[in-house]
Order: sequence, then structure tokens, then C-alpha cells
Amino acid sequence: MSPLLRFRKLSSFSEDTINPKPKQSATVEKPKRRRSGRCSCVDSCCWLIGYLCTAWWLLLFLYHSVPVPAMLQAPESPGTRLSRDGVKAFHPVILVPGIVTGGLELWEGRPCAEGLFRKRLWGASFSEILRRPLCWLEHLSLDSETGLDPPGIRVRAVPGLVAADYFAPCYFAWAVLIENLAKIGYEGKNLHMASYDWRLSFHNTEVRDQSLSRLKSKIELMYATNGFKKVVVVPHSMGAIYFLHFLKWVETPLPDGGGGGGPGWCAKHIKSVVNIGPAFLGVPKAVSNLLSAEGKDIAYARSLAPGLLDSELLKLQTLEHLMRMSHSWDSIVSLLPKGGEAIWGDLDSHAEEGLNCIYSKRKSSQLSLSNLHKQNYSLKPVSRVKEPAKYGRIVSFGKRASELPSSQLSTLNVKELSRVDGNSNDSTSCGEFWSEYNEMSRERIVKVAENTAYTATTVLDLLRFIAPKMMRRAEAHFSHGIADDLDDPKYGHYKYWSNPLETKLPDAPEMEMYCLYGVGIPTERSYIYKLATSSGKCKSSIPFRIDGSVDGDDVCLKGGTRFADGDESVPVISAGFMCAKGWRGKTRFNPSGMDTFLREYKHKPPGSLLESRGTESGAHVDIMGNVGLIEDVLRIAAGASGQEIGGDRIYSDVMRMSERISIKL
Repeated sequence: MSPLLRFRKLSSFSEDTINPKPKQSATVEKPKRRRSGRCSCVDSCCWLIGYLCTAWWLLLFLYHSVPVPAMLQAPESPGTRLSRDGVKAFHPVILVPGIVTGGLELWEGRPCAEGLFRKRLWGASFSEILRRPLCWLEHLSLDSETGLDPPGIRVRAVPGLVAADYFAPCYFAWAVLIENLAKIGYEGKNLHMASYDWRLSFHNTEVRDQSLSRLKSKIELMYATNGFKKVVVVPHSMGAIYFLHFLKWVETPLPDGGGGGGPGWCAKHIKSVVNIGPAFLGVPKAVSNLLSAEGKDIAYARSLAPGLLDSELLKLQTLEHLMRMSHSWDSIVSLLPKGGEAIWGDLDSHAEEGLNCIYSKRKSSQLSLSNLHKQNYSLKPVSRVKEPAKYGRIVSFGKRASELPSSQLSTLNVKELSRVDGNSNDSTSCGEFWSEYNEMSRERIVKVAENTAYTATTVLDLLRFIAPKMMRRAEAHFSHGIADDLDDPKYGHYKYWSNPLETKLPDAPEMEMYCLYGVGIPTERSYIYKLATSSGKCKSSIPFRIDGSVDGDDVCLKGGTRFADGDESVPVISAGFMCAKGWRGKTRFNPSGMDTFLREYKHKPPGSLLESRGTESGAHVDIMGNVGLIEDVLRIAAGASGQEIGGDRIYSDVMRMSERISIKL
């Protein structure tokens, strides 16, 4: 060993002896293990991401390279098939959305809405409901006196096709129909979405936004720029009565508050009106919405978790807030049942008389409403009914009151009942939860329930009693009766124009009117209510509740709600009567005798998860993806007449029900 190496070794030994290195304790080694653990976690995450990416690319490769079994392949779209068969775009098409499906965006707001300029408050993700719910409610509410914008707030309809293509992410409204129209040649120059603020009365859409004038100009422009071809208009739901209002407005002279188009404007510019799920004669669910901010779903949720929606402890008061907002929307009043007892039935008789809920396939004596949807059970007539349902009683207080003969019911003229007495609650402060119920004494509320049953006529009196300010404001814009003499000058007022029983169709004999809607789904027809107990100290709690504990022997009475045939939102009698009888042939409501066609689509729920919401659904919104309906709309837009697409197609008892309705035609 060289002297140099020996010296280095000796030096090293001396240092270790003089300054020995302390032994590394367990606490020193722990950070290394933690660092090692962190690296292992990162590695695991990287491997997981790698596996996912590899699996994704592998599935993508297999999807494009391996033949898919026919049973798993998506069916060919109607637009693709019709395009291959030579069906091409011909008539310009105007789409008219209904209530709630159109997007609304903010243009001016309060400080709580900072950062939301031109962001959607309605439609899209609805994220602002969770982030700032009270601010959201404040900005979507209208002024309770005028029915227009509150001071400092401007919310407007989203323009263009994106206004109503999707109601929420992955939940289509018009998107599927628009895509199929595009497949046969439609685009921006011959396809338009006539969006409007669906919260307003129809007259106020013109006063504030000039929506009717814009629609008139758009139809004239599309007519002129597409070879002077007439326009096909496709309204949905409330859009049907909105466009009915337009048909009268556009031909009314300017000095009388109309569009000034003249008597021949509709005959010149419109080929057909293809109404999808039309609510021509209203919907009973509008009554429950205004009376207690409820429907069958809310009543079911309340029965599962009593008190949750009204809990003062959790500070929800959800239904109170929703009621205050919906009472500011005049559009909901437009959907109240029209035609009174003549259409919807009185205390003892109704158009659905003789019908009862039975099943084509009965598995057990007790079946839920969801089973009816899954198994596609339908509503069919039977010859003998033990306890006939009294559908004419839109609101009954107690199940017994919904079944007793009218002679055994207590009667009360709500018009003669005073809203307040010495024990009224108008001095009670409930802050932001105030409603018109505050001005009613408990004694008067109990008195209202003592009447026990209300028809489509008397329920309007009930609403005028419990919410007089709302009804005075809204009834200046809407009417719900049946005209005695349509030549009476009073029917020139705009409040009658959206009621098909109080206005005439235009003088356009070559124009066609369609009623397309789904059937075979239980649809809300009437309700059984009860008095609610006061929740906590706040006196503004809604005093009436749908009695979710009430069930019947069949699916037509579940959770305090009676169901009839329809599309889940609009009963058959509302969607189909006008095309089946009211406008059929030359009548006083259709003086020119334009052709009417009634086409029903029997509901078929999706067979598997792969079908999503189904391609043969008859549900109120899902029907917009029904391949049969899409094909009919495309053929009409391409120039086919009602006879050429097959004329009437009826599955329900709408014709028999219409015959039972006796009104002057």
C-alpha cells in the first residue's frame, strides 16, 4: 500500500474518531419514506391516467374498425333516411318555443349579480341557483304591479337557435329536430327560432321587446328571400297559444293595437302551423302551481320528507320563494284551464266519463306510476265503473269530497267572501316570505276549504280570492271563457286572442292546422288538497297542500293527484279538442274552413339505457326526439300536405270525449 493511501485512510479514521457521525434516528428516516410515498402516489396517478387513455384509444379504435352488432347500432335518423329518399328543404321553417324551454340572459342587474352580464340565468347549467339562489330568484321575478321588469333589472330572451336547442346540458329540447332539419338542407337562411321572454304576457312581449313585430318581419323576410315560398311554423306547448295570439295580432289594424298586416297576411305568408304538444285549452297543473307552487312531483317529495321544503331551521322556504316568483309571471295564468265546465266538466260530469285506469298487462294488484311508464300501460275505457272519478272537480279538499255526489257537498260563493276580518295577518311581518296569503285570516282560509270542491269555472274565483292582485294584473291580458258572439267588438281586445274559444282563425282556407301530441302517459287532471298546519312562527306559509297520502285503487289516483290520458303535461282534451272538433270543418272558430289534422304518438319508453330518453317517447318535451313526429314535421316542411302524410292518426278517446263536449260551433 502506498504511503499516500495509508495517510488518507488514517486521516479518515481520525476524523470518525474525533467527530463521530450521529446515528440516523427513525425520525430522520421518515421524511425519506414520505418522499418515497409521494413519488409512489404520483406514479400511481400517472399509471392510472395512462391506463384510462390507453383504454379510451383502444375503445375508439374498436369502435371505428370492428363492426357493431345491429342491436347496438343507433337507428338511422329520419333526416338521413328522408334525404336519401329525395326529401329536401322547401318551405322556410319558424320554430316557436314554449314556456321554460327558452333561455334567458342578464343584461342589467343588482350588485348581487356582479359578473353575470349576458350569462344565462335560465337554461344551460343553472349553476347560479346554487351559488346565489335568492339573487337568482330576484332577477327572474317580474314586477308584481306591471308584470314587466323590476327597477334596475333587465333579463332578456337568448336569441337564435341556441335559445332552446338544449334546456340543460345533455337534455335536448329542439336540438334533435334542428339536426334532422339540417340533414335535408335547412340552415340559418331558412330556419329560425322565434325566441321570446316566456314569463311575460303575450301582449307585453310586444310592448317591451317588440317580439311580435320582429316575428312578423322575420316571416316576411324568409318568405321573400326563399323564392316567395310560404312559411311552416312549428310551435311547442305554450308556444301554440302564443302563435295563436300572433295570428290575430298580425292582421289587426295598427290603430287597434295590431301588426297592421291586413286580412290576407296569413293566407299569403303561412303554409301551415304544426303545433307540438299544444296547450290550447290550458293545463290543470297551472292551478296547483298558482295555488300552492306544487305538482305531483313536489307532493311526492313532500310525502317522503315532510317539512323539508318548508323548514325554517334550514332556511329553505323553497315553495314560498317559487310561489312569489311564479305569481309574477303572467304566462302561467295563460295556461289556466279554458272553457270552464263546458270543457273540463262540472261537479258530476266530465268528458272522460266512462273511463277508468286499467292495464293491458297486470302483474299485481298494486302498481306504481313508474311501472305504468316502464310497461307502457295505457288508459282504456271500461263498461262498468264502481266509483267513477269526478274529473270536473279540479280541486277537492279531501278524498271524500272528490267522490261524493254534488248534492252532498257544502257550497260557498267565494265571490261573496271577504278576504280579511279583525284577525287578518296583514300586520305580521315575515320579511322576504310575504305573499298575498298574508292578507287572509285563518278563518277565511278554513272557509275556503269548506267549499270542498272547485271546478274549472269556480277555481278561477278561488284564485281571484287568494291572489287578487296577481289575477287583476294577469286577467287584463288573458281570458278563459267561451265566446257567445265572436262578432261582438269586445273580442277585438288582445286579451281574447290566445284563447281558441274566444277568437277566430284567420281567413286562410289553404292554410293547414296540425295538433301533434303524445298519448298513453298519466297526466295531471285534478288534485285532492288539505289544509296545511302552520310551520313555525312565519304566518306566510302556504296554507293549502296537495294531500300526498291519498291513493286510489289504480294508478289514476296517486299522491293526491288524479291522472287522465295525455303527454304527462297536457291532457288529451286540451291538446286535441280544437283539431278534433272546435276547428274541424267550417265553424265559428274556423270560418274559412282550413284543414285541421290530429296526429297522436303513442308513448313507448326507452327499451334500454342505450336509448337515453327514447326515440318513440310521447312525453311533452321528449316527443321532440320522437322519430315519427320528426318525420312528419320534415315532410310537411318539404311540401307535403296533411293528407299526404296520412291524415289523422288517433290512439286515444279524444274523438269520443270531444263528442261529449257540447258547445256552440
